[in-house]
Amino acid sequence: MDTILTIIAVAILIGFIARKMIPAKGVGQLTTAQLKEEMKAKKGKQFIDVRTPGEYQANHIKGFNNYPLQQLQGNLSKLDKDKETFVICQSGARSSAATRVLKKNGFENIHNVQGGMNAWRG
Repeated sequence: MDTILTIIAVAILIGFIARKMIPAKGVGQLTTAQLKEEMKAKKGKQFIDVRTPGEYQANHIKGFNNYPLQQLQGNLSKLDKDKETFVICQSGARSSAATRVLKKNGFENIHNVQGGMNAWRG
């Protein structure tokens, strides 16, 4: 009986973690190489970095605005729902969570940068 409960608990934990890591339905995934191409034509696009202010100050991509994940909900009025939106963090996990926040609040054309700043070679 204890084994079954342990298996159930582990399965729930894995499901919870996977749900946090998987981007929202309808969110595009792109590599940093694809991001570089998207950044060439910035008109009609917005770029969001959801890392902490310290992480952002230490290293960021020019053109990205810093809206830390914990403060994103409170800053939605500063963002344009009609613009194509690109979201980055350090590894891709926080930006994935941010895409769910954006999707839930009516943003439609959202892209998560796979691998985040860890994969960026500016």
